[in-house]
Amino acid sequence: MHRSHLATTRRRELFPVLCVATSAVLVLFMGTTILAIAANGIAHLGLALSSEEVMFSLRMSVMTSSLSTALCMALALPCAWAMTRGGLPCRRALETLVELTLSLPYIVLGFALLVIFSSPFGVALRDHGVSVVFQPAGIVLAQMAVNVPFALRMSRTALCGVDRRMEFVARTLGAGSWDVFRTITLPLCRNQLVSALVLTWARGMGEFGATLMLVGVTRMRTETLPGSIFLSISTGDTDTAMATAMIMLLVSAAALTAANVLGGHPVSRAEGAREV
Repeated sequence: MHRSHLATTRRRELFPVLCVATSAVLVLFMGTTILAIAANGIAHLGLALSSEEVMFSLRMSVMTSSLSTALCMALALPCAWAMTRGGLPCRRALETLVELTLSLPYIVLGFALLVIFSSPFGVALRDHGVSVVFQPAGIVLAQMAVNVPFALRMSRTALCGVDRRMEFVARTLGAGSWDVFRTITLPLCRNQLVSALVLTWARGMGEFGATLMLVGVTRMRTETLPGSIFLSISTGDTDTAMATAMIMLLVSAAALTAANVLGGHPVSRAEGAREV
C-alpha cells in the first residue's frame, strides 16, 4: 500500500516536470525559427527597403490584404449574426463547410479557383472585362478564399461572447434587430471584431499558396511579399529573401500586438471558436 502511494506521488510530481520540459522544447523550436530570421534579416534590411521590387511587393501586399480583409469582414459579420441570432436553417451545413475549408491546403483552394475562372464562366467574365487569373484582382480573391472562413469563425466567437440578456431587454423595449445589433451587440464585441479584422489582415499579408495557383508570381505585377521571397530564393538571392522575411516578421509582430491590445489574447479566442 505504501509503495503504491509512493509511486502515485512520484507520477504526480513527474507530470508538471514533463509539461515544463515539453514547453521548453516547443519554445526552443519556435524561438529558433524566429531568431534565425531576425539574426540574418536585420543585417540586410536596408537592402530590402531600398529595393524597388521589394517596395512594390510591400505595397501590393498591403493594398490587396486591406481590400480582401474589408470584403471578408463585410461577408463574415452578417453571416455570423445569422448563425448566432437569426436562426439560420443551414447552420450545421455552414459550420461543416467552414471547418472543411479551413482544413484544406491553401494551394487546393487556389487550384479550385483556377478551375472555376478557367471555365466558360471565367471566360464570360473576361469577355466582359473582369479578369482574375494572372491579375492583381486574383490576389484579392485568393486571400478571400483563405480568410473568409477564419473571419467568420472569429466573428461568430465575438458575437457568442455578448450577453444575450441585454439584447432581449432591448427587444422587449421595442428595438428592432438592426437597432439591437447597432446599439447593443456591436459595442459589446467591438474590440474582438477589430482584433479579428487585424488578424485577418495579417493572414492576408502572408498568404501565398492560393495566390500562387491563381495568379502566379510575376515580378512587379502580381508580386506580394511572400512571392518576393519565393522569387528571391529561386534566383539564389538569399540576402534579399531573408530581409523580406524580416519585413514580414515585423508586420506580423505589429499585427499581433495590435490584436492583443485591441481585443485581448487572439489565440484564446481562436481556440474558443472551435468549441462554439
